[in-house]
Amino acid sequence: MSFIATTRSILRGGVRRATALLAAAAIAVAGATPPAGAQSTRGLPVIRDAEIEGLLRDYMTPIFRAAGINEGVVEITLINSREFNAFVADGRRIFVNIGTLMDAKTPNEVIGVLAHETGHIVGGHLARLRLRLEQAQTMSIVAMLLGIGGAAAAISSGGQHDGGAVMGAAMAPQEAIRRSLLSYQRGEEEAADRAAVGYLSKSGQSAKGMLTTFKRFEDQIAFSKRFIDPYAQSHPMPADRIANLEAIAKKSPFFDKLDPPALQARHDLMRAKLFGFVDTAQGVGRRYPPGDNSLPARYARAIASYRSSSLDGAIAQIDGLIREQPNNPWFNELKGQAYLENGKPQQAIPPLKRALALAPNAQLVRTMLGQALNAGGGKTGGDAVAELTRATARDPKNADGFRELAIALAKKGRIPEADLATAQAAFASGDYGTARQIANRAKAGLKPGTPNWLKADDIATYTPPKRD
Repeated sequence: MSFIATTRSILRGGVRRATALLAAAAIAVAGATPPAGAQSTRGLPVIRDAEIEGLLRDYMTPIFRAAGINEGVVEITLINSREFNAFVADGRRIFVNIGTLMDAKTPNEVIGVLAHETGHIVGGHLARLRLRLEQAQTMSIVAMLLGIGGAAAAISSGGQHDGGAVMGAAMAPQEAIRRSLLSYQRGEEEAADRAAVGYLSKSGQSAKGMLTTFKRFEDQIAFSKRFIDPYAQSHPMPADRIANLEAIAKKSPFFDKLDPPALQARHDLMRAKLFGFVDTAQGVGRRYPPGDNSLPARYARAIASYRSSSLDGAIAQIDGLIREQPNNPWFNELKGQAYLENGKPQQAIPPLKRALALAPNAQLVRTMLGQALNAGGGKTGGDAVAELTRATARDPKNADGFRELAIALAKKGRIPEADLATAQAAFASGDYGTARQIANRAKAGLKPGTPNWLKADDIATYTPPKRD
């Protein structure tokens, strides 16, 4: 389920490719350096960043409460793609392209997108769509067989026939099924839109950001929409969505309510951070020229500087940010990251410790601290083991944390435990075959029945769910 309107072929050559609606294709951004780190999850280039993830959680908390969802149940995952899109893959995960965050000028625009995806989760749309697809597949096979049977009958009777006409007759029912499925999906998109407006109103927020997004889409297709068949789309046309939502959105007493200034400031810093990491230095300079002395502009330029020019110059810029906001953990994190990625792990440790003191629940910062301790904290890796054990215990999908933990444990000669951490890293990355192999090796060196042995056994005996 995606937020934007995209045309997908559902029944080309039968419904065997229908699950393209349900699976995300692999996407990448050339030349992009992820903020703080990226991990590949089942073919998707996933970005992990403590600052951005924390902001998105703050965006979603009132929406989840309005929708009656336990906020700890649904995860938000960042995808390294510049396209404006978001989608749900099941009832527990919302995927958001970083392009959505970079293009949205206000928090409310992003919150509207997330509210829409929450509508899909609450409505159980994905499960129902799977059922529809299964039904469509059966109907498609029947239609195909009937078409082939008709062609065979015409040939066996020796009658005259037009091959193209026979094929067209065979494919016509499939086209009808395809359009029926698309119509069904458009209905679900409209239902998710309406649900989103309800969540926004219930949480005291405006739906204006949703309308802004739809108007952006409308502007983008202004020159081509006369060539688009609205009945061959998986989503309603932007103009139709605006017309359907504008009246009910404007009835809300919160329609003209603006985002809190503090939230807008965090949003602006998030966008600057993403542009700083994703754009080239020249692109950052055009978007945030030297004459722009705002905090977001200086944040973006500092990131671009440490990535593309001298470290000393970048550190001077980052220190300027820290002087202005000494209690901002992310400026301290950036300083540590700049040192670490430029081969100076010892210098990275103090600012990372400061960042962690300011944001003690930021396990990704704790992971980076563990990496710095691994690289520059001596041969024993003792401090690194403690930090990384804590980070991975609280964030079990932290593949980078498990990899660093394996290094720290190996330095201490704790090889079976290092094997277990390596298996956990592979498991967190979705590489279940490698995870099973290394987990079995870890089991051979661990005492049976102990917690670590049981963890290794869970991985070694895990069977991933069948994919559509």
